[in-house]
Amino acid sequence: MEINPKLKEALEWAYCIIIAIVLALLFRYYIGTPTVVKQSSMFNTLEEGQRLILSRWTRTVKGEYNRGDIITFEAPSKKILSAYEVNFDNPVAVYDYEPKGIFAKFFYYVLETGKDSYIKRVIGVAGDHIKIEAGKVYLNGEELDEPYLREEIVTESSLFTDIIVPEGYVFAMGDNRPHSTDCRSFGCIPIEKIESKVWIRFWPFNKFGKVN
Repeated sequence: MEINPKLKEALEWAYCIIIAIVLALLFRYYIGTPTVVKQSSMFNTLEEGQRLILSRWTRTVKGEYNRGDIITFEAPSKKILSAYEVNFDNPVAVYDYEPKGIFAKFFYYVLETGKDSYIKRVIGVAGDHIKIEAGKVYLNGEELDEPYLREEIVTESSLFTDIIVPEGYVFAMGDNRPHSTDCRSFGCIPIEKIESKVWIRFWPFNKFGKVN
């Protein structure tokens, strides 16, 4: 039985669209994706409304995250912990939500529907001693040079301000310290919850380029 030419053409277009969607999703998940800055916690390195390209490649190849990297990661289940909830021998963020079923996981992890993400800068990696004292950050006993901070910025202490970063985790903070909910409040982030590195800012055009 010969297929109607119009139906055949429609099916070919449908196949092309499906393939394009699958390729786009694979690229978005494994390679990179655009995003819009929606938080002020990285001001003035990043400003609300700026548009970025995020690289997923480090996550894909299970590479390393370094001090100074600007990353995005899944927000912890509890944004602010109390001293009664913390094991200071294991100062890590709490993640107790896991979507159930293949479709729920697809929407949450691939399409990132209903998922909150934070954008912060890596300050410490596994084995680093982080101490926040008198408004300054000390890394392994030495004051950390932070040229990306505005002159008037003071790093306020919170719950996690004298810790050793556990293996498989990073300690991250926003550049706009007084207006950033970060690892000082909820603990170190597991590497498997890191989604991407910030790579390029493409809007506004006068600030186009790699973000440091």
